[in-house]
Formats: sequence, C-alpha cells, structure tokens
Amino acid sequence: MKFVGVDACKKGWFVVALDRQGKWNTGVFNTIGDFWKSFLNASLILIDMPIGLPYLGKRECDTQTRKILGQRAASVFPVPCREALHANTYKQACRINRQKLGVQLSIQTWNISDKILEVDRLMRPGKNARRRIRESHPELCFWALAGGHPMAYSKKTSQGFSERYSLLKNTYPHTSAIVRQSLDQFLRKDLARDDILDAIVLAVSAWLSPKAMKTIPPIPPKDKMGLPMEIVYFRPE
Repeated sequence: MKFVGVDACKKGWFVVALDRQGKWNTGVFNTIGDFWKSFLNASLILIDMPIGLPYLGKRECDTQTRKILGQRAASVFPVPCREALHANTYKQACRINRQKLGVQLSIQTWNISDKILEVDRLMRPGKNARRRIRESHPELCFWALAGGHPMAYSKKTSQGFSERYSLLKNTYPHTSAIVRQSLDQFLRKDLARDDILDAIVLAVSAWLSPKAMKTIPPIPPKDKMGLPMEIVYFRPE
C-alpha cells in the first residue's frame, strides 16, 4: 500500500493504507517501530504526531495552523522540547520545558509524550523514514478538503463525526467500507470512532497528491536533529 495515514489510539497506532487501484487495508500496531517494519516502501506516510521538535520558543507551523483552524485551534497541542520527553514525571517535564522554551507542558501534551518519543526515536537516525514520513494534522486536512472551512463541531460529538464522515465519503469512494470494517474489527476501548476518521483523512490526503503537498510554513525550519518543523496537507486547487 502506497499512501498511508497514521493516528495514535489507545491500543497504539491505527493505520489506514490506500493504493491507486482502489485497494485498502487497516491495522493497529503496538509501536511505531512495528508499523514501520510493514510500511518501509510506502510512497508517502502522513502521521498526526510532532516530528521536528522546538529548541527555542514555539513552532511556527503550530502557530500558523491554529490561526487557520479558528474554532478548532485547540486541537493543535503545544509541542514539547526533546529533553522534556525523557522526564519521569509531569512535574519534571514542565520544569524542563519551562527552562528550554519558557512554558510548561499542557497535560494533553504530557499524555502523548511517549508517542512523540516513539516517533522521534524512529525519525532521528532513519534516512528512509525521513524521506517517507511527514507530519500532518487531521483537522487541517479536513479544513482543506472543505474548501478552507474548519469543521463546525468537535470530532468527539455525533455531529462532528457526521460532518467529517460525509466530507470523506464525498472525497474517497471506499470511506464507508473502511469505517464499517474498523468499527466491527476493533473495540472502542482500543480505537475510538474519531481515530478512524483521522487516519482516513491523512491517508486520503496522501493519496490525492503525494507530490503536491502544501507545507506550513512554506519553507520549514529544522530542529537540532535536522528534522523539519512543518505540518503538511493537500489543498484542492
């Protein structure tokens, strides 16, 4: 499968993979390393997890994406510095992040810090991973597919699920089948409904135009490990 969307879930990582012939598959992987072993040759992988990590102040890509998303801006979490990911406690992580970036971590960011560290450990030494895996954000992808309009409802509500589901069905013909199989195959304690749509919109964005992704900012800076601090998406012209 050539075009892949990856979203963190309670069980680990939920993956949707598509190809040009209309085939698709899904899966849940315990670790990002397990996922990568199965998708080494993918053309493009979009993942909803920070890759380039800040070493001074805020990432420009996060600031700009929040402005674009308006009422959905809160879905873009502040990104921690690399050193804070190795903290043993939330209190320690806040202290380290305050020393390095001038702000403490939100509890939401701390709750996904282990996932950010997983991705960082994959991307830092991995030249092949760097060529194929790019950071994206589901709400930005939905905004783009909706013609530059943020979603009206939170993805956690029934209205929010319905508006995102309808948008995807109008964009990718196998959306209903993917959602139906995923809901049947995986327990909600392992995979939430909104995780399914998030992974699909990432995969569909990659499938639509892997060589014409828009980048925020247009020329992204790199972190101290040479990883781009960017958020990418497909914007229909």
